Amino acid sequence: MENRLIRHRMTGAAFAAAALAMVAAPASAESPPIKIGFSMALSGPLAPNGKQALLADHIWESEINAKGGLLGRKVQLVYYDDQSKPANVPGIYTKLLDVDKVDLVVGPYGTNLNAPAMPVVMQKGKLFLSLFALGVNTQFHYPKYFSILPVGPNPNESFTEGFFAVAEAQNPKPQTLALSAEDADFARHACDGARNNAKKAGIKVVYDKTFPPGTTDFSPIVRALQAANADLVVVCSYPLSSVGIVLSANELGLKPKMLGGAMVGLQATVFKNKLKGKLNGIVNYETWVPSPKLMAPAAAFFKKYQEEAKGKGIDPLGYYLGGWGYTQLQVLGQAIKGAKSINDDKLAAYMRSHEFHTIMADFRFGKDGEWTKSHLLEVQYHGITDAANLETWRGMSYQTVLFPPDQKTGNVIYPYAKAQ
Repeated sequence: MENRLIRHRMTGAAFAAAALAMVAAPASAESPPIKIGFSMALSGPLAPNGKQALLADHIWESEINAKGGLLGRKVQLVYYDDQSKPANVPGIYTKLLDVDKVDLVVGPYGTNLNAPAMPVVMQKGKLFLSLFALGVNTQFHYPKYFSILPVGPNPNESFTEGFFAVAEAQNPKPQTLALSAEDADFARHACDGARNNAKKAGIKVVYDKTFPPGTTDFSPIVRALQAANADLVVVCSYPLSSVGIVLSANELGLKPKMLGGAMVGLQATVFKNKLKGKLNGIVNYETWVPSPKLMAPAAAFFKKYQEEAKGKGIDPLGYYLGGWGYTQLQVLGQAIKGAKSINDDKLAAYMRSHEFHTIMADFRFGKDGEWTKSHLLEVQYHGITDAANLETWRGMSYQTVLFPPDQKTGNVIYPYAKAQ
């Protein structure tokens, strides 16, 4: 594995100047930085989202240091590319803690990458603030784990809660469900939640199959879903699989009454550009949208992000993970200020007992480090043409928030075929 440490490096001249300054005035020597370590998907299939988070992390680092840092110390991010491979993660976190001697660690992007970091972090007794990890602490119950993912106290169910709420409101109510899930941590958790939601709604599961990560031909999966002839099709998948299923569903004419659920990747600009009108009709989760209500506290960040993203091959909007990457470190910074410490136990105690105010949401942590209230959205895509471009994705014209009621911007187009 090629681990690439990406950090600002002091030039020889600058180092010499700093050394002379310390000799001349030792009383004003700067305290060592607070080092925050993590891995991030900077290559591989998760990189379109991981790169958003990293740019946001650097924005937070720059802003905090411009204000004098935390506890009178600058902050320094220390990170490696995990290449979107879970097998790389344990070695990276071991190196961060044992070799780089970071003060604190936060999680990488995604369930499949956070899960293998947990045993290392727990063994070292470190605070762990994950990023978009679904249900990774439901078995460990690790008291120093906290999740940056707006799913609430029932994380598995949250990803399809809105989908089933919309379905139940239709007349006549859909009666049958087909489930297709990638055989990986995130999709398994989300699919477990979908089964529970279906049971609560009195909807019968008539098809329930997994497919292996790395699948490239989705036509057999889509044909099996067609043969099941269910009213609802819920797919739980990671980005490349989500794109593959949408393409195959359009090609083969899959026409349930509702399609979507827990498909990661459709939120990213790069995949929206690829799929365009093929997204029409899909009802899927979202963590945040640029509605006037939600944009208000985040506008300054996104203005800065979008300016800095230009020409860097990074998602130009940053709506899916940019704001949440910033929020992950924003929460950590608030905890350090509030606890007046970087001690892991003191930080965990503070985080369990205080509300956090961030650019994306205000929330408290509850059981197993999950949020006490879900902030997930359910949206439907519609009216997208081949002319769709960055300005389309920048706004709300192509998507309607269907759930929860306090964020709703319109009604579902039902059944799915009507939005095609």
